[in-house]
Amino acid sequence: MKHYQDIDDPARQVIGLADEYATGFTDPFHSHKRAQLLYASSGIMSVEAASASFVVPPQRALWIPRGVVHQVSCRGGVSLRTLYFMESDNTPSGECKILEVSDFLRALILEVVKFDPANSNQERESAIIKLLSNEINDMPAAPYHVPMPTDKRLAAVCRELLKNPTDKRNLDEWAAFAGFGRRTFTRLFRTETGMGLATWRQQARLLEALSLLSSGQSVTTVAYAVGYDSPSAFTAMFHRSFGVPPSQYRFTETHTD
Repeated sequence: MKHYQDIDDPARQVIGLADEYATGFTDPFHSHKRAQLLYASSGIMSVEAASASFVVPPQRALWIPRGVVHQVSCRGGVSLRTLYFMESDNTPSGECKILEVSDFLRALILEVVKFDPANSNQERESAIIKLLSNEINDMPAAPYHVPMPTDKRLAAVCRELLKNPTDKRNLDEWAAFAGFGRRTFTRLFRTETGMGLATWRQQARLLEALSLLSSGQSVTTVAYAVGYDSPSAFTAMFHRSFGVPPSQYRFTETHTD
């Protein structure tokens, strides 16, 4: 992301920016003094923060509280709309989270991006911002993330699996990679992530599948690409995890105005 000087303008409660990013663009780890809402009208982003790694498909958004260090990577070309919020009683609290985006919320995001500080109607803008904050708070969270351990050795294992979710190394090999014995690795990994390595890896494979599906690849192609033996096994696991069939995530991009 570009680091604009005017996003800290104290006279503006919410600042909206529009950007286009090429395939492979990465913004290294950084943070902002304001909370941030990342919304891609088209394209897929991967975002890594200390607490979790996220996939942000089109038509979803990621809420990032102020001060949270994060890195953003674009899986393909991304048409991005970013909103920066001053803290208030009506902005979401807690950790980073993926949000579903209603048609109404999308329209509000695009409207805020059009705000012109040189020619503003304060009453109108305040009303839109109030609606925007209420709609963000009403949006359900989406489970498109895996928790990241704080231990650097375990985090290195997780980053390897995020880069290649089909990596075939077994538990003993990953324990050795991290410099632990098997029992210590298993105990510490569960303590730090709330799940075993096999479950974590399964979730990472599904997140990779989500990215591939959102880019338009077929269910069959994606199933084999993320290491499943059959499309039916992949479809069953995807539905169990996300509550919908994988076909729902194909060709979901929308046009910006």
